[in-house]
Amino acid sequence: MKAFFKKYSHAWVLIYIFIYFPWFLYLEKTVTMDFHVIHCPLDDKIPFIDVFIVPYMLWFVYVAATLIYLFFYSKSEFYYSCGFLISGMTLFLIICTIYPNGLTLRQSIVLNDNVFSRIVDFLQKTDTCTNVLPSIHAYNSIGCMIAILKSNGMKSHKILKISSVVLTVLIIMSTMFLKQHSVIDVASAVIMSVVFYFVFYVLIYRHRTATKETQ
Repeated sequence: MKAFFKKYSHAWVLIYIFIYFPWFLYLEKTVTMDFHVIHCPLDDKIPFIDVFIVPYMLWFVYVAATLIYLFFYSKSEFYYSCGFLISGMTLFLIICTIYPNGLTLRQSIVLNDNVFSRIVDFLQKTDTCTNVLPSIHAYNSIGCMIAILKSNGMKSHKILKISSVVLTVLIIMSTMFLKQHSVIDVASAVIMSVVFYFVFYVLIYRHRTATKETQ
């Protein structure tokens, strides 16, 4: 048992969920009416397509599966990925706290009589239209894609890497086609991804590599 806890000591990072969820739920309960509306003209040109609920819901499996894989495969890769995800999610919480934001895009949605629209209807009843900037759905998807593409264990698994890229693109598209996010939310998530990629996968990685070489 002692050896097990020593091997998987990096599980301490998961304590972050006890910071993120209470903070996020607080925002969901308090940011309800008085918020800045996120919108751009391009949002009005994007149609509502209910079938995109499939990749949107796959996001939950995608993120969980990626973290579970990294947790058991490589402690260092797990730390890089969690550093990337946690930094973005924390910045998201800070932004939504000091700049309450939300959408009015759902008002234009006309639900169809099929299973996809019924799931969308359920989603809208359980997920508020506030706290959307930047899109964590988009940001975490990009984070998982980066982790998979850069993982040493995935070097010979080209199909999985390609699938990761395709799923990431579909998830990002789904946030806009389901009117869950504005183009602005997605764009800000992409920008945030570039920044934290540079921090964790360029600066910190380069520093650790240089440190190991001098030892």
